[in-house]
Amino acid sequence: MIRIRLASGTAALALAASLAVPAFAGEVAGTVSDASDTAGLRAADVVIEELNRRTVTGGDGAFVFNDVPEGRYTITARYVGAEPVRFTVDVPAEGMVRQNFTLGDAGSQILVVGQSASLASALSRKRAADGVSDVLTRDSIGQFPDQNVAESLRRLPGINVLNDQGEGRFVTVRGLDPNLNATSLNGVRVPAPGIDERGVALDVISSDIIESIEVKKSLTPDMDGDTIGASIEIKTTSAFDRNKDLYVARIGGSYNDYSGQLTPDVGFDFATKLSDNFGVTGGLSYYNREFESDNVEADGWQEDGGLIYAEEVQYRDYDVERERISATLGFDARVGGHTELYLKGVYSEFNDQEFRRDVIFRLEDANVSGSGTNAVFDDEGTEIEIRRRVKDRLESSRIRTLVFGGESRFGALKADYAVSWAKSSEVKDGSLDPTRFDGNFEDSGLEIGFDYGNPRIPLYSVTGNSAGFLNPGNYGLDSVEFTAGSVGEDEEFAARLDLGYEIYSDAGTLTIQGGAKARWREKFFAGRFEFWENDDLTLADVLGAPQTYRLPGLDLAPLPGFTEATDFFNGNRGAFELNDIDTALASNVENFTVDEDIFASYLLGRWESDKLLVIGGVRYERTYNRLTGNLVQLIVEDGTLPGGGIAADDTVIVSPTAIERNYDHWLPSLNIRYAAQPNLIMRAAAYRSLVRPNIGDLAPRIVIEDDEAEAGNPDLVPYEAWNFDATIEYYMSNNGAITAGLFYKEIDNFIFGQRITDPDPILGVDITRLDTTLNGQTAEIFGIELGFSQQLDFLPGFLSGFLVQANYTFTDATGLISDGNIGGITDTPTFREITLPSASKHTFNGVLGYEKGPVSLRLAGTYRDLYLDEVQGSVEEDRIVDSLFQLDFSGRYTINKNFQVFFDWININDAEFFAFNRQGGRQNVLQFEKYNWTMKGGVRLTF
Repeated sequence: MIRIRLASGTAALALAASLAVPAFAGEVAGTVSDASDTAGLRAADVVIEELNRRTVTGGDGAFVFNDVPEGRYTITARYVGAEPVRFTVDVPAEGMVRQNFTLGDAGSQILVVGQSASLASALSRKRAADGVSDVLTRDSIGQFPDQNVAESLRRLPGINVLNDQGEGRFVTVRGLDPNLNATSLNGVRVPAPGIDERGVALDVISSDIIESIEVKKSLTPDMDGDTIGASIEIKTTSAFDRNKDLYVARIGGSYNDYSGQLTPDVGFDFATKLSDNFGVTGGLSYYNREFESDNVEADGWQEDGGLIYAEEVQYRDYDVERERISATLGFDARVGGHTELYLKGVYSEFNDQEFRRDVIFRLEDANVSGSGTNAVFDDEGTEIEIRRRVKDRLESSRIRTLVFGGESRFGALKADYAVSWAKSSEVKDGSLDPTRFDGNFEDSGLEIGFDYGNPRIPLYSVTGNSAGFLNPGNYGLDSVEFTAGSVGEDEEFAARLDLGYEIYSDAGTLTIQGGAKARWREKFFAGRFEFWENDDLTLADVLGAPQTYRLPGLDLAPLPGFTEATDFFNGNRGAFELNDIDTALASNVENFTVDEDIFASYLLGRWESDKLLVIGGVRYERTYNRLTGNLVQLIVEDGTLPGGGIAADDTVIVSPTAIERNYDHWLPSLNIRYAAQPNLIMRAAAYRSLVRPNIGDLAPRIVIEDDEAEAGNPDLVPYEAWNFDATIEYYMSNNGAITAGLFYKEIDNFIFGQRITDPDPILGVDITRLDTTLNGQTAEIFGIELGFSQQLDFLPGFLSGFLVQANYTFTDATGLISDGNIGGITDTPTFREITLPSASKHTFNGVLGYEKGPVSLRLAGTYRDLYLDEVQGSVEEDRIVDSLFQLDFSGRYTINKNFQVFFDWININDAEFFAFNRQGGRQNVLQFEKYNWTMKGGVRLTF
């Protein structure tokens, strides 16, 4: 008998119906659970041996075979970490026969609790997947031991993170830029809170609320086509995922070695079925972390007669408080035996209160002398400017998603459908970012020496007029940059429908499927940034707490206090005068609105037997853009106005502009999965994909100030890529696997940011420097992924509790770039080959775990090779981020089934951030940061 699965509208349904062949047949259904009956086992393989038919269990462990001819059959269930189980069933001519499977040892929860359970679940889902993917799951009683979702993902092959203040923020897959990934939460595409990014900063989402994260590295036609790195699919818990109700409370705290503060880390999760057909899940977590970091930044590196020095050096002292609030609520229902519905909402809030106090040496006009790694600057006949600043900034990021959807099956026809809403926002109001005090030293006898012997931490010394340098009264207020209002929002509505029909034969199952999806997205940024001045205010009026700077040999005093400048400004607003020109310039430069509407449809065919799975088809996506922004020009006094005339005073000219455009893409794909043996899986995939430009980069924005300009680029076109993958996976009988894979990507029009010197005039103005974003030429990416995981339960005694996981990825990503051309405003193109930005050549993750009785321990290390961060005018000036290795530890002790103690030690080895250029053939610091370690601990109560 034959049955097809098609999904593309009324005509498709008619075709499917015409292909159905009436017959007398029954159904086989059941569940696969662990021996303790705690939870259904997702992604268990279930096969009817005689019919070569295979299916995979869902989140509740359930499976069903439809249209099974009358007869006796052998059904086998397999799950990594457990022995296969077989039953013989007699299928009637009509009706259903149920056969449930119990895997694992009697009375044991080894398949649902702890590190072993997480490994077995992740490997089972990887083995059962349609394409190339990796999965991260949490065990049934708790949480990931990391601080956010980005850090949790570091455990998977080919994945690392880009840090912010020592915390994982953006995820890189196979060493590629985070903007090349797509992120969804319960099937809802997550907009990016950041103004200029398309990639989602995953430090906003707490790991506590997550049930699983699947990283799909190959695409099928029913998936959104806008990813080259991977599609990161985050899911919260379903009420039907467990056979028993679950209530978990976590009470703990966090302690950072630098700050010396103990802060709360608490949460509550639950999953309950109110009836056999209705369930509710939810969770709430709160994590507050206070920490400090020490920073050095330098810019304007010069080489003069063999002496290499920086024209600007900054020493920054950070005191940060980060607060994460995450909540989820979900409802699951089964209706009429044919339909499952769900309604899921997620809310995540990330509040970042940052105090930054710094001292800045501006030396571009100073006299310079010296030799080797030592440079001396003096102010004889010229000027040295010293800035002392304080930043008091609160930034709030929020992600909200809501989705209603379901799945219905009516005989041969299956329908999946969903409508969703997602909104991300980033708000900064009332911040002083920064308050700046300037000391201008001219012919004062001031001498400042810099020792660059340590490439990460240049040391300074002051001679001559050191009393003037240290006198806070010599530093007058330059300006207060007040954020009167700043909001960026990214909102998307979406709707999708997938319909299908299946045909069964003795050789396997043919599925034809199609569907359509629409996404309506709007992203905007609006801000007002006011500059206030007070000629009578000096640094002496707002001195505060001593520095918390710990880099050896450096003293930043005198410094303003954390809130003293803010308190004075808010309490004495009448004593300040608004700088209208700077305010008008800053308040119009960044503002933009971008609409992005995407309409997609697809058609695929799926052939599956017990050994072979082939999915092939094509997706069509059409994109509509409306881009609005401002062309902003500062005309200084006596300068020429557009159209002629002379400016009587400094003048800011704002010209709103709008652009519309649309384009489309055909995206074919083919995925093949072949099970040479039940535990030996081979895969191959080829697909075409795209990544649209960052929305902020598209906005038609230009700002010209003096002889320098920054510009958006509405002519940017999407990345377009052909992607190829081949993997082999061997799953061991005792909870382990060895995997190896090759991948190759050919990308056209990759996007990069570049600084262009001496470009063509812009808006009739001669400029010396342009910062913009351009399309490159062609890039090629080749890589190898290797993975190994093994539970060592075959060893004797206490050694049987060890567990090992390791993975390594090699990525060779190169591309050809030019200075390009955006509407004729750039210089004549020149070409050079670069490593793609954010592409690390080597990444490695390793875990040594131990789990025996009530004890669970894990030591995890992650390594990321250096990478190109920003392209500058030459190879020597390019910004490089150095390699990083971080070591973390987690421990759990289960006192009884209701009570567990946990402990996490993060960044044990005090991993540091270091960015540099190679001017003069050596490493010159551009940014260096040091954070030290953080500990978390507490208790977890399970009911």
